[in-house]
Amino acid sequence: MKKAYLVLQDGQVFEGVRFGAERDTVGELVFTTGMCGYIETLTDPSYFGQIVLQTYPLMGNYGVIPEDFEGKCSVRGYVVREWCDAPSNFRCEMDLDAFLKQEDVPGICGVDTRELTRIIREHGVMNAVICDSIPQDLTVVKQYAVTDAVNSATCAAPSVHPAVGEKKYAVSLLDYGAKSNITRELQKRGCEVTMLPASATAEEILAAKPDGIMLSNGPGDPAEAVFQIEQIKKIIGKAPMFGICLGHQLTALAMGGSTYKLKYGHRGVNQPVREQNGPRTFITSQNHGYAVDSGSVKVGKISFANANDATCEGIDYPELNAFTVQFHPEACTGPKDTGFLFDRFVTLMGGNR
Repeated sequence: MKKAYLVLQDGQVFEGVRFGAERDTVGELVFTTGMCGYIETLTDPSYFGQIVLQTYPLMGNYGVIPEDFEGKCSVRGYVVREWCDAPSNFRCEMDLDAFLKQEDVPGICGVDTRELTRIIREHGVMNAVICDSIPQDLTVVKQYAVTDAVNSATCAAPSVHPAVGEKKYAVSLLDYGAKSNITRELQKRGCEVTMLPASATAEEILAAKPDGIMLSNGPGDPAEAVFQIEQIKKIIGKAPMFGICLGHQLTALAMGGSTYKLKYGHRGVNQPVREQNGPRTFITSQNHGYAVDSGSVKVGKISFANANDATCEGIDYPELNAFTVQFHPEACTGPKDTGFLFDRFVTLMGGNR
């Protein structure tokens, strides 16, 4: 196996071994804490532009299962302590190395992922390069930034996904980098889902007269999605609306709030979220590097808060028939603690008839 290096923007060097695509790559280095779910991580469009580091030491033990893909693979690189080259699962179709080669994603293994995680927690998210030789000049690494993220992650054209069983509702899903399970959760509740690209205008969205509008997750700095924010201003209140992750942030910005970049983000399947007006704490899946500034929320009411750092995890807009959450209710953590939010959205649409 070929030697490789992971070099941080501050010059720290970690020696390891290549797997996946054999090429150099620069990206924003982030860590995720899930013990499993690496397939969903690698195919989550919200990781666009990022080198993903897994804190759990062994990845790939159940191989790669295309049926579990959430979207197109958008990661810039992959960092693990150890990858399993002999996966065991009756659904497995290839190993992790073959998948990364297929997707042209460079990987590095054999590095001290615990030390790397400590560095990111102390310093905050930083850029890095996976390379064959240690660069003398790190200017390109330091200057790297994730840009044009939503336009890169969205679909190219509209598509229709039929309801499972009887069609009860028509939902327009704004694709900012949507995970496939959002569509599936809606379909199994009797929703015909029309997925629209992020370039769709408010007029185009409303022309279809949807029973509800879904705003998806997605990558990048929410404040840069100026066009999408302007469209949300025009459509909110015109039909029941549910936003997830980036959709949550963009709605807050459309309503006059602000967002900021977290030191190292929330990425993993074990983030505790508390109801603000109830007794429950939910275990949630999350993947985001930005958060809504709670103090900036003037329209709507904060519904959930992160139990670790008290960041905003949800906002209700009862007068506008809308609500949003920062976490991922379509993901199976808890294992399905927050799936009721899709039922809530369906109820809002039923109340519109």
